[in-house]
Amino acid sequence: MSLLRKSFTLFTSGPLSKYPIRTYKSDLSLEKLHPQSSLKLTTPSKSSLAQSPDFDGYIPLDQLEITYSRSSGPGGQNVNKVNTKVDIRFHLQKANWLSDKVKSKILEKYGAKLSKEGHLIFRSDVTRSQQLNLADCLEKLRACVRDSLYEKPQPSEASLERIRRRIEKANIERIAQKRYIEQKRYNTLSTTLNNNFFSRPQA
Repeated sequence: MSLLRKSFTLFTSGPLSKYPIRTYKSDLSLEKLHPQSSLKLTTPSKSSLAQSPDFDGYIPLDQLEITYSRSSGPGGQNVNKVNTKVDIRFHLQKANWLSDKVKSKILEKYGAKLSKEGHLIFRSDVTRSQQLNLADCLEKLRACVRDSLYEKPQPSEASLERIRRRIEKANIERIAQKRYIEQKRYNTLSTTLNNNFFSRPQA
């Protein structure tokens, strides 16, 4: 089955204007596969169905300080020429889009990473695209918030019992191995002493 469905006629300007160029567009074009796709980065409206009572992943861009600078990373001919490096920051205590619980959790786990002014900063220059680097910074921010809210689940009584038995078994095996090595050394030393005693010439 042919993938060339639509044909277009392009008219050029200048001396070649009387020679139309006929081209074809594939059914596998980006517009067909992702009709709603766009490289323009926008903040969606906050969803009414929150994924978590503490943080649902929504980050308002107007609450962030976003700056761009020249990157030393990948870029080819555009390296050190285009402002693709992204720097986002926000004042933790003034972030009204985070609850007090989230702020305290972030401060508890990432307090050492705060600037002297109390800003939390994320940077990215992993790609040559300014928008992709901005998306990477936002993902780092989401991961930071979610990681600060993560609480390690408490093990059940059965799990604690299995751990206790495993540790006890490991201790028994360690002691048995230690005794085996000590006994082997003792036997070797005894054999050496006996051989030396009986090998001495009789007076």
